[in-house]
Amino acid sequence: MKKAVFPGSFDPITIGHEDIIRRGLDLFDEIIVAVGVNADKRYQFSLEERLAFIRATFNDEPKVQVTTYQGLTVDYCREINADFILRGLRNPADFEFEKAIAHTNRTLTEIETVFLLTASNKDFISSSIVRDVLKNNGNIEAFVPKATFSLICNK
Repeated sequence: MKKAVFPGSFDPITIGHEDIIRRGLDLFDEIIVAVGVNADKRYQFSLEERLAFIRATFNDEPKVQVTTYQGLTVDYCREINADFILRGLRNPADFEFEKAIAHTNRTLTEIETVFLLTASNKDFISSSIVRDVLKNNGNIEAFVPKATFSLICNK
């Protein structure tokens, strides 16, 4: 069974994240969307809200599980017997950053990182851009999954 972890803060999940996860389902038997808990980071949405956004987005997909973790992603992967980390790449800067992390993870463990390129019509979207649009009373409907948009609007 091929199990992958797709780690992130998902503050909030975007249609770019959703695209990578749904395309990853063709490659893996199970994808664990793992929301990292970092006490030093300030989030716009609570952990419970972020988990709810992801669960609502993938409530129709039994191959997607949603959880949280603390510490190193590779340690969490070993804990749940996942052999892969799934990551999305939007641009060259993402590649350089993710490459360094992937090399570090391979030095620490045998866990492989699999990269998928974000679809070209979604490669400009990031959670920080979504948060900025939202903070300035802009419409985020085109940037987040429908279920997430509904939950944010009904807050």
